[in-house]
Amino acid sequence: MIDLKRAKINVNGIVQGVGFRPFIHKLITDYNLKGWVKNTSNGVEIEVEGVYENIKKFIEDIDKKKPKLSVIESLEYNVFEELVGYKDFTIIKSTDNASKFTLISPDVAICDDCLREMKDKNDRRYEFPFINCTNCGPRFTIIKDVPYDRDKTTMQNFIMCDSCHKEYQDIEDRRYHAQPNCCFECGPVLFYIDSHKNTIKDKVIDYVKQELKMGKIIAIKGIGGFHLACDAKNKEAVERLRLKKSREEKPFAIMCRDLNTVHALCNISEDEKEVLTSFRRPIVLLRKKNNKYDYISPDNNYLGVMLPYTPVHHLLFDDEIDVLVMTSANMKDCPIIKDNEEAIENLDGVADGFLINNRDIHIRCDDSLLYVLEGQEYFVRRSRGYTPFPIKVNFEYEDMLSCGAEQKASFCLLKQNYAFLSQHIGDLKNIETYNHYSEQIEHFRKLFDINPKIIVCDYHPDYMSTEYAIKFAQKHNCNVFMVQHHHAHMASCMVDNNLDCNVIALTWDGTGLGFDNTLWGGEILYGNYREFERKATIKKINLAGGDAATKEIYRIAYDLIYQSFGSINEDIIEDKKSLVIKKMIENNINIYKSSSIGRLFDGVSAILGLKSVVSYEGQGAILIEKFADINEEKHYNFKLDKNDGIIELDWTPIIKEIVYDLQNGVNKETICAKFMNTLVCFASSIAEKIKQETGCNEVVLSGGVFQNMYLLNKTKNKFKELGFNVYTHRRVSTNDEGISLGQIAVVANGGGIKCV
Repeated sequence: MIDLKRAKINVNGIVQGVGFRPFIHKLITDYNLKGWVKNTSNGVEIEVEGVYENIKKFIEDIDKKKPKLSVIESLEYNVFEELVGYKDFTIIKSTDNASKFTLISPDVAICDDCLREMKDKNDRRYEFPFINCTNCGPRFTIIKDVPYDRDKTTMQNFIMCDSCHKEYQDIEDRRYHAQPNCCFECGPVLFYIDSHKNTIKDKVIDYVKQELKMGKIIAIKGIGGFHLACDAKNKEAVERLRLKKSREEKPFAIMCRDLNTVHALCNISEDEKEVLTSFRRPIVLLRKKNNKYDYISPDNNYLGVMLPYTPVHHLLFDDEIDVLVMTSANMKDCPIIKDNEEAIENLDGVADGFLINNRDIHIRCDDSLLYVLEGQEYFVRRSRGYTPFPIKVNFEYEDMLSCGAEQKASFCLLKQNYAFLSQHIGDLKNIETYNHYSEQIEHFRKLFDINPKIIVCDYHPDYMSTEYAIKFAQKHNCNVFMVQHHHAHMASCMVDNNLDCNVIALTWDGTGLGFDNTLWGGEILYGNYREFERKATIKKINLAGGDAATKEIYRIAYDLIYQSFGSINEDIIEDKKSLVIKKMIENNINIYKSSSIGRLFDGVSAILGLKSVVSYEGQGAILIEKFADINEEKHYNFKLDKNDGIIELDWTPIIKEIVYDLQNGVNKETICAKFMNTLVCFASSIAEKIKQETGCNEVVLSGGVFQNMYLLNKTKNKFKELGFNVYTHRRVSTNDEGISLGQIAVVANGGGIKCV
């Protein structure tokens, strides 16, 4: 007797917008099963009936053969004796459940099949700038709500023509149920607005390419926002873009036509190639082969390189255009621009023209930026291509919102054991970024149906993120917890590596308010999610003028010299302001105390004459990394003191020896390397002391200072030589962008300070 059964299957994960229902519809034909499949606000639901053995094999193959872009987080099913008597298998209308919980695909770069069609003169989508299929195209940035259907995206106003609708309904077509499916007849339209506000609709791409070749700066609408682009080989155009964007020295990213172009400019490993060409298409920081493009990336040894990821990008390149500067279009310290009117109004006088389309971007999403470390992404900025894919954590807690820090702000929402980390937001310094931040929190809450009962923020009371947390808690009657900045860094790296034990943590960055109301940033901690001890730090640096010293870093150099030699020796540092700064330090007037490694880098950079006033955060440290001799193994002498039970690195012997080397003609490459090698020796000596006391062998590295690849690699190698297990970030940024994940981990595991 044939054993017939009915099964209801629920699949959760990234299973919408990745061709999952079409995949199920095709897979089912191998097993002679009948029933239906649909999207729900909780994922994908399937009901089938037929021979029980076939049902079991079908369920096994769902995970084995799933679409490339899908991620199955859970697959649950129930089997029933009662049969409905289905006659066929169909995709039925999506439904909204009372509660929502499905994962959403990040935006996906154009696939090889679509690229091939776009280049085929005989294809109906030849040179169509919005070509896509179930394997590629916009996702996160066009979705307004779930379940993921066309009417809940910014494609809702584009009605499919008969040809596209036929593809959409054809199970054998790769555009089967592709929600953004369209063509020249029914899809968005590309047009160009020139500097005289004339609108050009014919041969738009050809016109734009000519503008680029003439040295023009073009605002180009992408997937997650506008870019400002110009010919990277035209130094005059690049310098003009710098001037107009008020970006005097900060590196620009470039987009290369193909891998051959990348190879001509940079050294690239197989691991870097794999990440660069992945469907995520991040900006990858690659080592320059020479200094030819120093005007694009002047301060360091790296170029930020990406490959084309939209159809429009591919259309812009030809035999003459092979490298474009491609930088986010925004006013200084403001979010990336996403709307046509906003671009035309705000970029007037910056861009010479606007390459625009009439498909709205619902969600801003900047390009991701990363290094490749030991075969894995090492994020500087986690955004397009990765967001909103969650971080799966090894703990579960009630719905929670963490609000991050102020610089490189992010937020994180916890639901069950999924942490939904936001895309790149920017620095919370103005109302525009604050509004963007607030809007994104509400959008994530809506998409993933998260209603926080607990709000977490940084220990610093004056951060805009802290202000947001308190206002949100008052409005929604939530409990508020504060987490010290460097504890959050430590926890972020722990949860990133699924650690649940005591660790030794090097949390080195620019600033974070400590429990003694001074600015920390050179911390070596020991502890876990719940609690920590501050085991070591560095001797306090006086920041004369407070925040002004983080820009005018010669002020820090004065203090390093003053504390090391007892006076400001103008033979070492010449500046008329030295007397004023000396009096500020001596009389403790407008002085912030800082134990930050980031500030120590700033001061050393100024002493070496690399930079006295920085135009962007971390510039002094980046220059030290650029100049460092990677083969230098020597280090400077240093002294360890104890203050209230905490070991302090006394950096004054280091500064004295740096000055001695300078006066004796030692090259800056050697000095930079010796300085960083000294920090490695300091850290390893403290870690060995902690290991002797506690038996702890686990070391985590977190904080913006560890974006310095020289210091990161030297530190990792030294600790491994000493037998430590060393953990770095893998899934979130090491800088303050990763703070929000650490905040959630601390509070979910019983830590943090509850606000009354």
